[in-house]
Amino acid sequence: MTIAIIGGGAAGFFLAINLKRLAPNIDVTIFEKSAKVLTKVAISGGGRCNLTNSFAEIKTLNRAYPRGDKLLKRAFRLFGHRDTYKWFEDAGVPLVTQDDQCIFPYSQDSNQIIVTFIKLARELGISVKTLHRLTSITSGERYTLTFNADTRCTFDAVAITTGGSPKAEGLSYLEALGHKIILPVPSLFTFNIPSDSIRELMGVVAENAMVSLEGTNLKASGALLITHWGMSGSVILKLSSYGAKLINEKQYRFNILVSWTNEVNCDKIAEYINSIVRENPQKKVANVCPYNISSRLWLHILKKAEIPTDRKWVDLGKRGINKIINLLSNDQYTVHGKGSFKDEFVTCGGVSLECIEFNTMESKNCPNLYFAGEILDIDAITGGFNLQAAWTTAYVAAVAISQRFNAI
Repeated sequence: MTIAIIGGGAAGFFLAINLKRLAPNIDVTIFEKSAKVLTKVAISGGGRCNLTNSFAEIKTLNRAYPRGDKLLKRAFRLFGHRDTYKWFEDAGVPLVTQDDQCIFPYSQDSNQIIVTFIKLARELGISVKTLHRLTSITSGERYTLTFNADTRCTFDAVAITTGGSPKAEGLSYLEALGHKIILPVPSLFTFNIPSDSIRELMGVVAENAMVSLEGTNLKASGALLITHWGMSGSVILKLSSYGAKLINEKQYRFNILVSWTNEVNCDKIAEYINSIVRENPQKKVANVCPYNISSRLWLHILKKAEIPTDRKWVDLGKRGINKIINLLSNDQYTVHGKGSFKDEFVTCGGVSLECIEFNTMESKNCPNLYFAGEILDIDAITGGFNLQAAWTTAYVAAVAISQRFNAI
């Protein structure tokens, strides 16, 4: 029996390796359109490869996976993050869990993952063909695949693991086979905030901020990094993931509200600010930074509130205190456009999960056609969750294929 895996990335190699281990007699070929395989793995996690996450801080799966959580909840029972940890350590890749619960190779080098995958593929007899771009796929008793418009091959089964497509046209061949395609749009991006003085604070980090999308219930918490183009950091990347489709509909023009204290209860902030007034009545407001925020950020807030830096706390008055409370809890900024997050390239959208059998990753439309990884309408926040989805869906597909062909 023969199977073609389209896409030589994380999901493609993981599926191929596990399939050959489960069913050694199946002939497995990976087809990659570019000259190199596993290129996205090489740059993930800043070149360190954030393989997965401990999930210790994830209370509900949809907080990590805005799309695809229901499928993954079932799939994780077969292959979850603990299985990923054991799989890589058994493969000779020691792992380490950081304080932020992200899991990396102990070597902090993504090349170790690439070398391991290529070595295992070679040992298992998996054929890898680069510079093979799939141009068409037709189904019948077997699948006929056309590469580079002139090379045709037939296979008993096909697994699509090509990753996210930035444009819907890249998935038209799957739509032609009857699959519903969810419009792909960017996820995990930074916010451009042009013509705002906040950009003068480039490099300042608010370690525990909360950012919400004005007019919605979408919000996220985490570190906020001010950049020369606007805002980045984990909180911005999370919010971009949660709101990817809505933000795209708004054409990347929208308002955000920033709580620099991760607190939106104005009564609690008022109580804290009034305690500062009582304890430091004669001190200048510029010399006492509430909530231990950066002095540069505090001066920015005072300027925005039109409060002179040499004014004493006791002289602020009710109006001055209310301005500070409002800016600490609901500081508004207008976003005009998105930046990029160079360590990740993630899209939401792709093959609708309505078309997929959750237990096998097989197409409901086309028998013996499987999917794994970001080609599916599954995506996550940053932190190793996207790669975990790739490992899990690839493993589930490998098990399903092996069981089907072993039974023949």
